[in-house]
Amino acid sequence: MEKTNRFTIKEWAEEDRPQERLLRLGPSALSLSELLAIVLRTGTATESAVDLSKRIMLGVKNDLSALGKMSAKDLQKTYKGIGQAKAAMILAVLELGKRRMDSSLASGAQRLYMNNSRLIFDYMYARMADLSHEESWVLLLNSSNRLLDVKLIGKGGLTETLVDMRLVLKYALEALATKVVLCHNHPSGNPRPSKPDLQLTEKLRKALHSVDIYLVDHLIICDHAYFSFADEQIF
Repeated sequence: MEKTNRFTIKEWAEEDRPQERLLRLGPSALSLSELLAIVLRTGTATESAVDLSKRIMLGVKNDLSALGKMSAKDLQKTYKGIGQAKAAMILAVLELGKRRMDSSLASGAQRLYMNNSRLIFDYMYARMADLSHEESWVLLLNSSNRLLDVKLIGKGGLTETLVDMRLVLKYALEALATKVVLCHNHPSGNPRPSKPDLQLTEKLRKALHSVDIYLVDHLIICDHAYFSFADEQIF
């Protein structure tokens, strides 16, 4: 059997081991690769968990959003040494991060008012940032811009999604909402609205207006960016 010069993390000086450093200094002191190495626990026959993690993060240019877009099959195909178990670990920890952000924002919904596009983007980003397909959601608000509920109203392919106007009206009326915000994502990364986006927005605005509900904004969400119809004064 071919011998390697690989040192396992257990052979490192204790002060250099990621887990010990995290416990001593806190998680913020560690790099993304070191944090991922703690999740993976072990490396491969030729590299430590830290080296494997560095290779993974280098492959996505240290962009967690790019890593979050990869499926288990993508991870296994792209990175030698990543099997089903390690792929599942990576996806699980990324999903925990998304759900933590989502739940913390949701718990503050009774304190926060969705009265500007940045608040809406921050609230919806965790739900939509890593999607490889389009989804449409509506935020249901009362007259004071307080969030009442949020509902998924459509899923689509890579370039478009369908919105059922009747479903939006049903959710809004059931929640006794007086205002609605429409959000959808562009997996392409370009937040600019397409012609169908403009047509959909106007159609939904008119449908809601017919029952005295106001469409206050439509956000198109991408990685680290968004387009607000209200901010651009398209309404």
